[in-house]
Amino acid sequence: MKLKPKVLAMILAGGRVDELNVLTAYRPKSAVPFGGFARIIDFALSNLMHSGLELVAILSQYRSFSLISHIGVGAAWDMTGRHRGVFILPPSQGSGQSSWYRGSADAIHQNLDFVQYHDPETILVLSGDHVYQMDYREILEYHREKDADLTMACIQVPMVEAGRFGVAEIDDEDGERGGRIHQYQEKPANPSFNWASLTVYCFRPSVLYEVLGANAREDESFEFGRDILPRIMASQRRVYGFKFHGYWGYTRTVAEYWQTNMDLLGPVAKIPLEEWGIRTNLEHRAVRDCQPLKAGPGASIENSLVYNGCIVEGRVENSILFPGVHLKAGAQVKNSVLFYDNVVGHGAVLDTVVSDVNVTFGARVRIGEPGVPLAAKVTVVGWNNHLLDGMVIGSGCTLHPNLRPEQMAGEIKSGEVVR
Repeated sequence: MKLKPKVLAMILAGGRVDELNVLTAYRPKSAVPFGGFARIIDFALSNLMHSGLELVAILSQYRSFSLISHIGVGAAWDMTGRHRGVFILPPSQGSGQSSWYRGSADAIHQNLDFVQYHDPETILVLSGDHVYQMDYREILEYHREKDADLTMACIQVPMVEAGRFGVAEIDDEDGERGGRIHQYQEKPANPSFNWASLTVYCFRPSVLYEVLGANAREDESFEFGRDILPRIMASQRRVYGFKFHGYWGYTRTVAEYWQTNMDLLGPVAKIPLEEWGIRTNLEHRAVRDCQPLKAGPGASIENSLVYNGCIVEGRVENSILFPGVHLKAGAQVKNSVLFYDNVVGHGAVLDTVVSDVNVTFGARVRIGEPGVPLAAKVTVVGWNNHLLDGMVIGSGCTLHPNLRPEQMAGEIKSGEVVR
């Protein structure tokens, strides 16, 4: 008989993230497609599955349909059964103070009845929008060994980038494994330490309940990094840092999202998806029913991931094509990520593009400009667009979803935004 789980995992998956702009126009960041077949939240869910943690709550708010469709009943991650399951917890109105989630901490505070019903020994709080592999049993074991009130996973980042993250000062009590956290700062202007939080937190439940209650009563913002962690540090609790030394993809901006996808490619990929054992819901968008890849006589595929359901008659180089992409004869796609059901017309050339679902690139469309720095180079095309034959688009452009035909003619210069 399977025993009642001692750990409740809660995934923060409701945010939009403005920096990803049109990719999150109709979905939360956690549901953004990634790697040719998956969604970003699949990494947290797969980590949980491989760690034997099967009681999971997903806190969702912003445009949840795509996420709910993807998760289903959790069967793709074997999370169905008597003492296991995936529960999606959107905000709801009730007789108390329930409302839209005002932040990540408020999302959990509003669902404390769910948490306390399951009465876990440890609450594991995760972000649903990072790309990494971790066996959570290791941080949970460290958390128990140290009898900690809070243990957070951290990764060392360059000092010049530390101001973008919540950062901790961790001593060397346990060497490369971890140590006591003496200071924590959320996105400091002038950081003096650089162990960045991965938004992987192990909490002693009583401490989390107490601090969430104080935050709800006394504060004006309700975020873990900005509010909960500083409160716990100020109360002199036992706070430890678990040092993570693997790959971590922080996909907050379009350039980072593009680069993390590119890290799947190359002779020795930084993200070995097969070794990581990533699971996804293949019934979402009927991926499991796609025909095998069809490559025409003029096809060329180099250093790319091209999945079932694609038809390739042109050249693909350093790119990722999701199921349903059709690349017609004479077309070229380089350094790009094309989501489901894109069509690239005859003679079109796409260089450094991220394109959302259901986009048609007409014949002889040109996207990209040589000599542009990478940070400004990625052009993003929102879903349900039809780029007319012969369009010329520079680098670093943004095309919003569902544009009118008259907006899709002529030339769009580098850096322009079309709404």
